[in-house]
Amino acid sequence: MSLRVTMRGLIVFSKMVTGIAFCATLAGLSAIAGFGFNNGNQVGGISIDAQGVVRTSTAIERSELLDALRKQVAAVPDAMKESDGLRKVSLRKLQEAVAHAVETGSDIPDDVAYLGGIQRIEYVLVYPDKQDIVLAGKAEPWKVGDNGEVVGQISGKPVLHLDDLLVAFRTVEAARNEAMSCSIDPTPEGIENLKKFLGSITLSPNANAAALEPAMQKAFGPQMIRLSGIPETSHLARVMVSADYHMKRIAMNIDPSPVNGLSSYLQLVARNGARAGAIQSRWWLACDYDAIRKSEDGLAYQLTGRGIKAMTEEEVVGNDGSREQTGKSNKLAQKWADSFTENYDDLSVANPVFGNLRNIVDFCVIAALIENNNLSEVASCDISVLKGAKGGVEVAHMPIPKTIDPHCSFIKGAAGWVVSASGGVQVDSWTVVEKQVVDSKLNGIREENDAKVGQPWWWN
Repeated sequence: MSLRVTMRGLIVFSKMVTGIAFCATLAGLSAIAGFGFNNGNQVGGISIDAQGVVRTSTAIERSELLDALRKQVAAVPDAMKESDGLRKVSLRKLQEAVAHAVETGSDIPDDVAYLGGIQRIEYVLVYPDKQDIVLAGKAEPWKVGDNGEVVGQISGKPVLHLDDLLVAFRTVEAARNEAMSCSIDPTPEGIENLKKFLGSITLSPNANAAALEPAMQKAFGPQMIRLSGIPETSHLARVMVSADYHMKRIAMNIDPSPVNGLSSYLQLVARNGARAGAIQSRWWLACDYDAIRKSEDGLAYQLTGRGIKAMTEEEVVGNDGSREQTGKSNKLAQKWADSFTENYDDLSVANPVFGNLRNIVDFCVIAALIENNNLSEVASCDISVLKGAKGGVEVAHMPIPKTIDPHCSFIKGAAGWVVSASGGVQVDSWTVVEKQVVDSKLNGIREENDAKVGQPWWWN
């Protein structure tokens, strides 16, 4: 048996036997951002110890956490149970609500923490006469889902997290120069150790390859989590890491696809009788928006497009495990990436981490739009507390995920398959806001959604 391909977060090795064996990390790194709730070292089905090592939470730990979350999250206010039309959030009044919690030393209320149950931002509306910027999108009453995510009671899609909006505002200038990204990489030492181990053994066709799992894990060692342009302790960072891993686990058939319209990449390869060689494919998640639409007066903006897409390209894998991108895509890999993108809405319900990632990307784009178009100055709207001014609210701080111990699985397939699943997540928000087009249909959208006198920080 010999090592053939190394990947970020996944390792695949093969021999002419009836199956594929590969090492992968355990994921599920989404979290609730309720500010007042201390969930210790557990986040979305995993635990992180003091050294930053990620492991899967036990069934008892997950059950205890879910029970605690459901007791902690308050009932939805009656006024927020309506789900028709758009829900609007005033950034000026939202800041006042946040500042009040800071001044009184109280927790952020759930309705504020979950931005009134909005599930995607569609409009950014500017009101200079009221010194305000308003975010608008469809909303639902919320609940704690079985997976520990706060989701809409009707659609099951995750709601927005104030914490993620704060991080997007506070990293927007850094994002101008460097896109947010995450990856999880094997160490060079681990790659070399696993190569040596696999080169020292012989596995017969009828052998139980699973018996090698402990030795493979020891040889491969921990994989390193790398984050760029993101606070390492943030909920935002955890969602990016989790979405990357869940995508790869679906691709490699480690986890069954949670939606009927999406198979694993391995199954796609098997159906087409394809074999991989030195050229492998990688996938990553990236922004996917149409041009941002704006009114003729530049006071109303609409985000359009899916928000997220899966991308792929081929890479040449060297004997030393190095990877070199080619800029070209494999037809089957592209077909799988397109299928993943087409099923993204359903994936966001089946596994809310994908919806959370899209919400985060929306926030990053909105923060870049406000900064790029100087909308705070246009509206004379002070959002300095949301941006992290001294004395403002602190974002959630979670244990920093640093390493992940590999977990080995075995899947039957054509002899000699070698399939890579490198990639990651990249959020290039400033590139998105460079494309803006005037749409006269937006000229009256501000008046239609203006707040009535006496409205609180949100309204329908």
